[in-house]
Amino acid sequence: MQRSQFVNPLDYECWDEWLLNTPGCSFFHTSSWVDVLSRAYNYKPVYFTEFGEQKLSAILPLVEVKSFLTGNRGVSLPFTDYCEPIVSEKAQFPEVFKAAVAFGKKQKWRYLEFRGGDSFFQGERPYAWHYGHTLDLTQGSGRIYDGLRDSNRRNIKKSEKNKIEISVLATPAALKEFCRLNIMTRREHGLPPQPDRFFQHLYDNIISKDRGFIVMASWQGTVVAANVYFNFGDELIYKYGASDRAFQHLRANNLVMWETIKWGCDHGYRTLCLGRTEPDNEGLRQFKAGWGVQERIIRYYRYDLREDAFVEAPDIVKPFHKKMFSKLPIPILNFLGNILYRHMG
Repeated sequence: MQRSQFVNPLDYECWDEWLLNTPGCSFFHTSSWVDVLSRAYNYKPVYFTEFGEQKLSAILPLVEVKSFLTGNRGVSLPFTDYCEPIVSEKAQFPEVFKAAVAFGKKQKWRYLEFRGGDSFFQGERPYAWHYGHTLDLTQGSGRIYDGLRDSNRRNIKKSEKNKIEISVLATPAALKEFCRLNIMTRREHGLPPQPDRFFQHLYDNIISKDRGFIVMASWQGTVVAANVYFNFGDELIYKYGASDRAFQHLRANNLVMWETIKWGCDHGYRTLCLGRTEPDNEGLRQFKAGWGVQERIIRYYRYDLREDAFVEAPDIVKPFHKKMFSKLPIPILNFLGNILYRHMG
């Protein structure tokens, strides 16, 4: 039997090339993504792996999150919608899981958190769950358009009638415009924005290396909406979206998504993943469902290393901080984001 070993994918220049030949991989398994997390938040990658015939046969990606506020733990992976463990044979998983548990106890982690893993944790209690939505791009933009919800088609036509201009870009200026809108959007949602350093590393390690791009909508010279997408292999991922609420009536968000779908079809991508959606965010769920996507449940699992057991999330009072954050001045929100995010992963 192969023995599990922990590695840092950043030590392997060919890591992402190996992934392309590994069934079940996604963008979130790449060294590009963990490099951003590591540089922005000082997380240490600890990937439990097995190699067979000079290729990866098992991957359980984790990073070590050290925090005096939220405790030390291993997460697979922070700020990631999903990150399924990968094994070529299901019998390999207990070995890599056992190695991760032993390592976590040695490091005095509180728990291991897995964002995905249904096929390995069947029968265990999930800690949390979200909706996931994926669009099949192989059917072509014509059939996709025919399958859109009527309201989506109306909003696309309205946006086109309003002469919204769409640009697909991978420039620092485009990312700067997204960040401007992102601060406004996060404030509306009662959340601080991600630190500037995170987006700088995102640009340096992903966007500038043809692993991502920004789709912007402009009206009369003003950028009113923008989305950030990642790409790896034949998969596109919608990761971040932001817009100026003052221009919501133009329905620019709909045109941004539609033009991205057409772009993905034209460039030979097979799927567009629309990320995760919180169970109580019915508005976002309906927006995504209107594109003709397939819906699934993404379950997160937490293994308490002190109890040696999977645990559920405790019942908590609805958070009050969102209302407070939505009223704070933007400079203070930026300051809080710079301090808090690394503890939240």
